[in-house]
Formats: sequence, C-alpha cells, structure tokens
Amino acid sequence: MNRASLSLLLAGSIALSASAVQGQESLTYLFPAPDFLPAFAPFQLALHKGYYEEEGLDVEFRVGQGGADVATQIAVGNVDMGGGMGDTAMIVRPNGLEVRGVALLGGKGLTHIAWRNDSGIESVADLEGESIAVISFQDTAYYNLLAVLAGEGIGRPDADIQALGSGGLIQAMIADGVQAMSGVPEWIVSIQDAGVDLTVMPVSDLFPAQPQAIIASDQFIAEHPEQAAGFVRATLRAIEDIVADPAVAAQEYVGFVDQHAENVEQIERVMRFYVESVYAEMDGLPRGAFNEEQLLEIQDFYMANDIITEAVPIEDVYTNQFVTE
Repeated sequence: MNRASLSLLLAGSIALSASAVQGQESLTYLFPAPDFLPAFAPFQLALHKGYYEEEGLDVEFRVGQGGADVATQIAVGNVDMGGGMGDTAMIVRPNGLEVRGVALLGGKGLTHIAWRNDSGIESVADLEGESIAVISFQDTAYYNLLAVLAGEGIGRPDADIQALGSGGLIQAMIADGVQAMSGVPEWIVSIQDAGVDLTVMPVSDLFPAQPQAIIASDQFIAEHPEQAAGFVRATLRAIEDIVADPAVAAQEYVGFVDQHAENVEQIERVMRFYVESVYAEMDGLPRGAFNEEQLLEIQDFYMANDIITEAVPIEDVYTNQFVTE
C-alpha cells in the first residue's frame, strides 16, 4: 500500500470513528459518593465493557455531595440521571424535587446490621443500650436502623446511635469503640478483614429496606425515554455479569478502577456479598423493578416517625416502565 492510499484509509477510519461518536447520545450520571466505591461496580463494568456504548450512549460520570445533592442536580436539569436509594423520591418530592426511581439495583436492601461477636449481642433485641454506628443521621441506613429497632420496641433514645462517617464507622467497629453498625456490604468486609468476627443481618429480613436506585427527573423521563431505558438495560446487564461470576467480575473491575488494583480478593468478597444479599431478584418481579407495597410500607413508617412530613402519591415515587419492557 502506498503512502497516499494509507492516508486515505486513515482519514476514512477517523471519519467513521467520529461518526460513531456523533451518533451517540450524551448522558451525564451523578454519583452521591466517589465513583470508585465498590457499590458502584455495575456502572464501571457497564462503562468499560461498552454496554452503554452499545445502547447508543456516551456516558459521563460525575460525583456529587450526597444523595440530597444528587436529587437536586437531577431535578434542576444539571445532570440527566443519578444514584440514590429506592426510597429517595418519597423523601425529596415533598420539597418540590420531581424525581423518581427508574430501576433498583437489587431485590433486597443495601443496608445490613452487623454486631461484634465479642459484644454479647445475640439478636436485634439486644441492641437496646448499645453503641451503634451509622454514617449520618440523614442516611437511609440510619432510617433503616430506626425501623429495625422499632420492630423490637426500641426507641431512638434507647440506644447510643453515633454518626461517624464511613471511615469513622469502620475504625470504631475495629477498635471496639462501638458494638454494632448499620451500613453497606463493603464496610462489613473491611471490618471482617481486620480480624473482627461479626454477625451480619440484612435489614430486609425485618423491614422492606431498599437497594440503590437509578434516579431521573419526570422531565428527563418524558423527553428522553430511550436514553433512560438504554442506561437501565446496560447497568442491569452488568449486574447480571456480577451475579453470573463474581470472581471474573472482580478481576475485570480492578482492571478498570485503579484504586482497587491490589485488592482483587477483597473486591471479590464484596461482590459475592452483593450477589448473596442485595442483587437477588424479587419474587414475581423482573430484575430492577420496584415493589409498590414495599414503598407504601416504608412511606407509612417514615410518616409515623417524622422522617418525612408529607406523603406523596406512591405512583410518583417510581416507574417500572424501563424494566418491564
């Protein structure tokens, strides 16, 4: 091949690549916390394995300042979609933020209660009077903890609940500064890897705790349903990969996320935890779907315990249109 022919071939390849990129729809997704956290592994897998691209999406990840910030940025149109929990919309919609969940990342709750086996605690009933760590008092894991305690007749003042942040929670559990915690799988794995024996209980065994959710505004859903559907399909496809083979998914993930390059064994344990305790499908519902009865039960509890002061129509909290097609 002569130089002129090679130049034409290269020019054609560049044009085709540019055309492919131009044919994709841009979509911005806002995480409530750093995007390298293992909880967000499905998104990283979907991005780096080309699942979003196959759906015609050019996805850009951004990081926000917690769940309330994500809901606000979505509602005002600064980003297209973002991460929350299955109950996020019922908390923020009374404040005029017209967002709703479009897919759940699992059929069981994200939150787990764990206690040190050397604490003398043997059941939830034994948490009365004990020190219990949460990340904050505005976090779903805290609300879930209140629900679990209430089921045993334990009120908020009857336990020493401390908001310590994620790093403080892990360190306090390791150092025996607190005896129990309410939080996410990766924190539990980190504590166990430090040599602490724990008993772990999924909150969803006692209360319809929700997993992570993909959130979008009513306006974005109405104006860009195909983009929303494509993003949901690609993300749920990545969850299917994790469920099918957590070991392979962990190897792929650490290759994409530099912060975990040396932690493949721990990441595999975290992924197996998610597969066993979070990603399971709900009976009778497709992966990603919301259960309206569960949402109503959560909203009733939140109203009764002043977590929210106004109930919204439950059909405004979610849509299953992108997971039942």
